[in-house]
Amino acid sequence: GRLKTLATKIRGKIGDFESRPFADSAPIFEKSLAESAGMGWTGKHTLLIHKTSGSFFVLGELLTSLELPFDEPATKHCGSCTACIDICPTQAIVEPYMLDARRCIAYLTIEYKGIIPEDLRRGIGNRVFGCDDCQLICPWNSFAQVTSVEDFHPRHGLDQVSLLDLWQWDEATFLSSTEGSPMRRTGYQSFMRNIAIGLGNAPFDGQIIPALQQQRDQHDGIVQVHIDWAIQEQLAKSS
Repeated sequence: GRLKTLATKIRGKIGDFESRPFADSAPIFEKSLAESAGMGWTGKHTLLIHKTSGSFFVLGELLTSLELPFDEPATKHCGSCTACIDICPTQAIVEPYMLDARRCIAYLTIEYKGIIPEDLRRGIGNRVFGCDDCQLICPWNSFAQVTSVEDFHPRHGLDQVSLLDLWQWDEATFLSSTEGSPMRRTGYQSFMRNIAIGLGNAPFDGQIIPALQQQRDQHDGIVQVHIDWAIQEQLAKSS
Protein backbone atom coordinates (compact mmCIF):
# COMPACT_ATOMS: atom_id res chain seq x y z
CA GLY A 1 0.00 0.00 0.00
CA ARG A 2 0.92 3.64 0.42
CA LEU A 3 3.23 2.97 3.39
CA LYS A 4 5.26 0.47 1.36
CA THR A 5 5.48 3.04 -1.43
CA LEU A 6 6.76 5.57 1.10
CA ALA A 7 9.44 3.13 2.28
CA THR A 8 10.52 2.53 -1.32
CA LYS A 9 10.83 6.29 -1.94
CA ILE A 10 12.93 6.73 1.21
CA ARG A 11 15.22 3.86 0.15
CA GLY A 12 15.67 5.57 -3.20
CA LYS A 13 17.09 8.59 -1.39
CA ILE A 14 19.14 7.14 1.48
CA GLY A 15 19.72 3.46 0.72
CA ASP A 16 18.45 0.26 2.27
CA PHE A 17 17.04 -0.09 5.79
CA GLU A 18 14.64 -2.38 7.64
CA SER A 19 10.99 -1.38 7.75
CA ARG A 20 7.52 -2.70 8.43
CA PRO A 21 4.24 -0.87 7.73
CA PHE A 22 1.16 -0.94 9.95
CA ALA A 23 -2.33 0.46 9.42
CA ASP A 24 -4.76 -0.78 12.07
CA SER A 25 -3.12 -4.19 11.71
CA ALA A 26 -1.20 -4.57 15.00
CA PRO A 27 -1.60 -3.49 18.65
CA ILE A 28 0.45 -0.30 18.36
CA PHE A 29 -0.40 2.69 20.55
CA GLU A 30 -0.43 4.82 17.44
CA LYS A 31 -2.42 7.76 18.81
CA SER A 32 0.04 8.48 21.62
CA LEU A 33 2.95 8.03 19.21
CA ALA A 34 1.37 10.48 16.78
CA GLU A 35 0.77 12.99 19.57
CA SER A 36 4.40 12.68 20.73
CA ALA A 37 5.49 13.20 17.12
CA GLY A 38 3.62 16.50 16.98
CA MET A 39 0.98 15.33 14.50
CA GLY A 40 -1.89 16.51 16.67
CA TRP A 41 -3.44 16.45 20.11
CA THR A 42 -6.02 14.21 21.74
CA GLY A 43 -9.39 15.95 21.74
CA LYS A 44 -12.03 15.64 24.43
CA HIS A 45 -13.66 12.94 22.29
CA THR A 46 -10.35 10.99 22.65
CA LEU A 47 -9.55 11.22 18.92
CA LEU A 48 -6.43 12.83 17.50
CA ILE A 49 -6.95 16.32 16.07
CA HIS A 50 -4.70 17.98 13.50
CA LYS A 51 -4.92 21.75 13.02
CA THR A 52 -5.64 21.59 9.28
CA SER A 53 -7.01 18.05 8.83
CA GLY A 54 -9.25 17.93 11.90
CA SER A 55 -9.83 14.36 13.07
CA PHE A 56 -11.04 12.79 9.83
CA PHE A 57 -7.95 10.77 8.99
CA VAL A 58 -6.50 7.30 9.44
CA LEU A 59 -3.18 6.78 11.18
CA GLY A 60 -0.54 4.55 9.64
CA GLU A 61 2.95 3.69 10.85
CA LEU A 62 6.19 2.79 9.16
CA LEU A 63 8.53 1.26 11.75
CA THR A 64 12.13 1.53 10.61
CA SER A 65 15.69 0.81 11.71
CA LEU A 66 16.62 4.42 10.94
CA GLU A 67 17.77 6.85 13.63
CA LEU A 68 15.43 9.79 13.21
CA PRO A 69 15.29 13.18 14.96
CA PHE A 70 12.66 13.66 17.66
CA ASP A 71 9.74 16.02 17.13
CA GLU A 72 8.09 18.24 19.71
CA PRO A 73 4.78 16.91 21.11
CA ALA A 74 1.66 18.79 20.08
CA THR A 75 -0.14 21.12 22.46
CA LYS A 76 -3.89 20.92 23.08
CA HIS A 77 -6.25 23.43 21.47
CA CYS A 78 -9.76 22.41 22.57
CA GLY A 79 -10.09 25.20 25.11
CA SER A 80 -13.47 25.32 26.85
CA CYS A 81 -15.34 23.67 23.95
CA THR A 82 -17.53 20.69 24.93
CA ALA A 83 -19.44 20.26 21.65
CA CYS A 84 -18.38 16.63 21.20
CA ILE A 85 -19.43 15.74 24.74
CA ASP A 86 -22.79 17.48 24.42
CA ILE A 87 -23.77 15.91 21.10
CA CYS A 88 -22.92 12.25 21.79
CA PRO A 89 -26.21 10.35 21.27
CA THR A 90 -25.46 7.76 23.97
CA GLN A 91 -23.45 9.98 26.36
CA ALA A 92 -20.38 7.82 25.77
CA ILE A 93 -17.94 10.67 26.47
CA VAL A 94 -18.37 10.55 30.23
CA GLU A 95 -15.95 13.42 30.89
CA PRO A 96 -13.35 15.32 28.85
CA TYR A 97 -10.79 12.90 27.38
CA MET A 98 -12.60 9.83 28.73
CA LEU A 99 -14.77 7.55 26.58
CA ASP A 100 -16.92 4.68 27.83
CA ALA A 101 -16.55 2.36 24.84
CA ARG A 102 -19.45 0.24 26.08
CA ARG A 103 -21.75 3.15 25.20
CA CYS A 104 -20.01 4.27 22.00
CA ILE A 105 -22.05 3.67 18.84
CA ALA A 106 -18.90 2.95 16.82
CA TYR A 107 -18.02 0.12 19.19
CA LEU A 108 -21.59 -1.17 19.52
CA THR A 109 -22.31 -1.30 15.79
CA ILE A 110 -18.91 -2.52 14.55
CA GLU A 111 -17.05 -4.48 17.22
CA TYR A 112 -19.74 -5.67 19.63
CA LYS A 113 -21.50 -8.87 18.56
CA GLY A 114 -24.05 -9.30 21.35
CA ILE A 115 -27.41 -7.86 22.35
CA ILE A 116 -27.20 -4.08 22.46
CA PRO A 117 -28.63 -2.73 25.75
CA GLU A 118 -32.16 -1.47 25.25
CA ASP A 119 -31.46 1.91 26.83
CA LEU A 120 -28.88 2.64 24.10
CA ARG A 121 -30.91 1.56 21.05
CA ARG A 122 -32.86 4.77 20.51
CA GLY A 123 -29.65 6.78 20.69
CA ILE A 124 -28.22 4.70 17.85
CA GLY A 125 -30.89 6.10 15.53
CA ASN A 126 -30.32 4.91 11.96
CA ARG A 127 -26.56 4.43 12.25
CA VAL A 128 -25.73 0.94 11.01
CA PHE A 129 -21.93 1.27 10.91
CA GLY A 130 -20.26 3.60 13.34
CA CYS A 131 -20.97 7.19 14.33
CA ASP A 132 -19.14 10.43 13.58
CA ASP A 133 -21.27 12.93 15.51
CA CYS A 134 -18.42 13.92 17.83
CA GLN A 135 -16.25 14.61 14.78
CA LEU A 136 -18.88 16.33 12.67
CA ILE A 137 -19.56 18.87 15.44
CA CYS A 138 -15.87 19.55 16.13
CA PRO A 139 -14.90 23.09 15.00
CA TRP A 140 -11.48 21.84 13.90
CA ASN A 141 -13.12 19.68 11.24
CA SER A 142 -14.42 22.79 9.48
CA PHE A 143 -10.92 23.02 7.99
CA ALA A 144 -10.89 19.41 6.74
CA GLN A 145 -11.03 18.74 3.00
CA VAL A 146 -12.68 15.78 1.26
CA THR A 147 -9.95 13.35 0.27
CA SER A 148 -9.09 12.65 -3.34
CA VAL A 149 -7.98 9.10 -2.43
CA GLU A 150 -10.54 6.84 -4.05
CA ASP A 151 -10.18 4.08 -1.44
CA PHE A 152 -12.03 6.33 1.02
CA HIS A 153 -14.98 7.06 -1.28
CA PRO A 154 -18.36 5.24 -0.90
CA ARG A 155 -18.58 1.97 -2.84
CA HIS A 156 -21.36 -0.08 -4.39
CA GLY A 157 -23.82 2.82 -3.95
CA LEU A 158 -24.02 2.17 -0.21
CA ASP A 159 -24.59 5.87 0.49
CA GLN A 160 -27.75 5.80 -1.65
CA VAL A 161 -29.57 2.71 -0.34
CA SER A 162 -32.47 2.70 2.14
CA LEU A 163 -32.70 0.71 5.37
CA LEU A 164 -35.58 -1.32 3.94
CA ASP A 165 -33.47 -2.22 0.92
CA LEU A 166 -30.58 -3.23 3.17
CA TRP A 167 -32.95 -5.36 5.24
CA GLN A 168 -33.62 -7.53 2.18
CA TRP A 169 -29.96 -8.48 1.78
CA ASP A 170 -28.93 -12.09 2.23
CA GLU A 171 -25.41 -12.93 3.35
CA ALA A 172 -24.10 -13.33 -0.19
CA THR A 173 -25.33 -9.84 -1.09
CA PHE A 174 -23.75 -8.44 2.08
CA LEU A 175 -20.39 -10.00 1.22
CA SER A 176 -20.40 -8.85 -2.40
CA SER A 177 -21.60 -5.33 -1.54
CA THR A 178 -18.99 -4.81 1.18
CA GLU A 179 -16.04 -6.24 -0.73
CA GLY A 180 -12.96 -4.16 -0.01
CA SER A 181 -14.82 -2.16 2.64
CA PRO A 182 -14.28 -2.09 6.43
CA MET A 183 -18.04 -2.65 6.70
CA ARG A 184 -17.48 -6.36 6.15
CA ARG A 185 -15.75 -6.50 9.54
CA THR A 186 -19.13 -6.12 11.24
CA GLY A 187 -20.30 -9.50 9.94
CA TYR A 188 -23.67 -10.22 8.39
CA GLN A 189 -25.70 -10.97 11.53
CA SER A 190 -24.45 -7.91 13.43
CA PHE A 191 -25.08 -5.77 10.35
CA MET A 192 -28.68 -6.98 10.23
CA ARG A 193 -29.00 -6.41 13.99
CA ASN A 194 -27.98 -2.79 13.41
CA ILE A 195 -30.46 -2.39 10.55
CA ALA A 196 -33.25 -3.79 12.72
CA ILE A 197 -32.49 -1.10 15.30
CA GLY A 198 -32.49 1.53 12.56
CA LEU A 199 -35.88 0.35 11.31
CA GLY A 200 -37.25 0.44 14.84
CA ASN A 201 -36.05 4.03 15.22
CA ALA A 202 -37.41 5.13 11.84
CA PRO A 203 -40.66 7.11 11.60
CA PHE A 204 -43.65 4.80 11.28
CA ASP A 205 -43.86 3.16 7.86
CA GLY A 206 -46.44 0.53 7.02
CA GLN A 207 -43.82 -1.50 5.15
CA ILE A 208 -41.44 -1.92 8.09
CA ILE A 209 -43.33 -4.30 10.40
CA PRO A 210 -44.20 -6.83 7.64
CA ALA A 211 -40.59 -6.71 6.40
CA LEU A 212 -39.26 -7.39 9.90
CA GLN A 213 -41.72 -10.21 10.49
CA GLN A 214 -41.02 -11.83 7.13
CA GLN A 215 -37.25 -12.02 7.71
CA ARG A 216 -37.30 -12.85 11.43
CA ASP A 217 -36.80 -16.62 11.19
CA GLN A 218 -33.85 -16.21 8.82
CA HIS A 219 -31.70 -14.63 11.53
CA ASP A 220 -30.07 -15.81 14.74
CA GLY A 221 -31.42 -15.28 18.24
CA ILE A 222 -29.47 -12.07 18.82
CA VAL A 223 -30.90 -10.44 15.71
CA GLN A 224 -34.38 -11.67 16.61
CA VAL A 225 -34.23 -9.83 19.94
CA HIS A 226 -33.67 -6.58 18.05
CA ILE A 227 -36.32 -7.41 15.46
CA ASP A 228 -38.90 -7.89 18.20
CA TRP A 229 -37.87 -4.59 19.79
CA ALA A 230 -38.08 -2.80 16.43
CA ILE A 231 -41.59 -4.15 15.81
CA GLN A 232 -42.72 -2.85 19.21
CA GLU A 233 -41.16 0.54 18.48
CA GLN A 234 -42.99 0.76 15.15
CA LEU A 235 -46.28 -0.35 16.73
CA ALA A 236 -45.93 2.37 19.38
CA LYS A 237 -45.61 4.97 16.61
CA SER A 238 -48.49 3.61 14.52
CA SER A 239 -51.31 5.09 16.61
